[in-house]
Amino acid sequence: MLNHRARRLDRSRAVPVNPLLLPVSPPLTDSRLAALCAEEICTAFRRYEHGFDAITRRARERFLARDWRGSFDDAAERLRVYSQTLDEIVPRIVDLMQDRLYERQIWSAIKAVYSSLVCRLVRWEIAESFFNSLTRRVFATEGIDQAIEFVDSDFDTPPQNGIQDIRRSYSGRDLRELICQLLTNDDAGFARWRWNDLERAAGIAAERIQKMLPPSEEYRIETVATVFYRARGAYIVGAVQSNKSTISIAFCLRHPDERGIMLDALLHGEADLAILFSYTRAYFRVEAPSSFELVRRLRDLMPNKRLADLYNATGFNRHAKTEFYRDFVRHLQNSTDQFVPTEGARGMVMLVFTLPSYDAVFKVIRDHSEPPKENDRADVMRRYRIVFEHDRAGRLVEAHEFEHLRIRRERFDPTLLRQLLSEARETVRVDNQGVIINHAYVERRVRPLNIFLAEAQDDSAISATCDYAQAIKDLAASNIFPGDLLTKNFGLTRRRRVVFYDYDELCFLTECNFRDLPQPKTYDEELAAEPWFTVHDNDIFPEEFLNFLAFPQAARKVLLDQHGELFRPDFWRAIQQKLRAGELPEIFPYTQERRLAV
Repeated sequence: MLNHRARRLDRSRAVPVNPLLLPVSPPLTDSRLAALCAEEICTAFRRYEHGFDAITRRARERFLARDWRGSFDDAAERLRVYSQTLDEIVPRIVDLMQDRLYERQIWSAIKAVYSSLVCRLVRWEIAESFFNSLTRRVFATEGIDQAIEFVDSDFDTPPQNGIQDIRRSYSGRDLRELICQLLTNDDAGFARWRWNDLERAAGIAAERIQKMLPPSEEYRIETVATVFYRARGAYIVGAVQSNKSTISIAFCLRHPDERGIMLDALLHGEADLAILFSYTRAYFRVEAPSSFELVRRLRDLMPNKRLADLYNATGFNRHAKTEFYRDFVRHLQNSTDQFVPTEGARGMVMLVFTLPSYDAVFKVIRDHSEPPKENDRADVMRRYRIVFEHDRAGRLVEAHEFEHLRIRRERFDPTLLRQLLSEARETVRVDNQGVIINHAYVERRVRPLNIFLAEAQDDSAISATCDYAQAIKDLAASNIFPGDLLTKNFGLTRRRRVVFYDYDELCFLTECNFRDLPQPKTYDEELAAEPWFTVHDNDIFPEEFLNFLAFPQAARKVLLDQHGELFRPDFWRAIQQKLRAGELPEIFPYTQERRLAV
């Protein structure tokens, strides 16, 4: 169990204060100082909200104008708003508190005043996480400190002004007409916009829904009354009810050309929606003042999704960390198993371990990478930053970054703990209170693809191998090259979807030089054990990929038949040409059979 008591400060990581630069002024009382700081922090949070919402609101106009470059740029810009706001508020708090910056009793008072302020806000829970982010910047706290952090929310029940009904309902006998109505009313924001063959697509969608529900004289469609935008798509999510049967749905909209918006696909069932809201995809931009109500409505549609996943999907990734951490603490308090190394190949750059009873893996950077890897800490963190900021295309696992975790020593397998203390001394240490992990990446646990293929029957192996190839193509379309294509670096999700999770050699595709493999011209060149031609660091030879990839025989044959272009350099150069010409990817979060095109 995590230790909740206050920890000794690590002043080497705390915000520095130069006493020679502090102005001389009458000191404020503790209560007045706490009130001023709380008001400043609340104002900063509102400034973050304003920036976040302003970018989010642009999503609809980007979609209608087919401004895909602007849409991708907005997604990247919004990711930076949170950190930029913290960068602005920290110096202000340092100026206010001066030489009392590290007095915890004042911070405890600040937290109390701040709590009374944010209870008036609709996004009160996001505001609590914002405060935590600030205190973590000021203090290098090991473990957690209830006195100066919202370890748990201050509210047993949400403030009433944070509860808003964001549902819209449509009832009628004709399901096709209902679908047309909900897509073209003012709630969706497309009432006066041109549609491309909507009635035909709505008719196909209605027929598919009717096949999944019992016959009824009246249908009821209830949707989240806001549109979810991501990349080139727009999505309206909800549920359809017939008699006492209900099915979750999502209407997938595209705007490919001047003919207008089209209803491109219908998703149905929790599995389809779970993939749409996957932790392997970029965040949605969705206008919803009440994040609390939005996330809980989504969980009604996807009961197996964690709150952390849904906050993450809707753009509140920092609060998602808070929700994950709370869930993790509760699990530790109600379990007894030990952390052990994860199944799969030993990492040469990262030490990876897991709690068998919890669906996550923890990754710690080694002090020194094992040969032939040469990554240092800064290089590893840079690649993880790319994953955070880039379109993950449904194929890169989201990684939450945590600092100063404190976990009881007895929760670690002794062999694992010895390895951590030996090979990650810069990151992991032990004191009489437990194990302190100064930096870790936490990801969803998936099944390593190489292990799955070794155990799978032919049909399952073929399906996974083909999705492995498609994963590489999806990443390529989004300008990502995994670097190391070995199957041990890929995994299968619960939905049997192949994802990539080892970022040691990940890079932008446009930075690679895909070369034809030179042919030997002499007998000595043909027999040479080492390359007889010059090879640079960014040179890639796709014709050699198969020499290092192990697949069951049947799966290998299908791979070559259906995805043989992966092993030709011209395929990769063609993608590079499109990317350099400014072509942006369109990677659908659904399969072809979900589409409504004839």
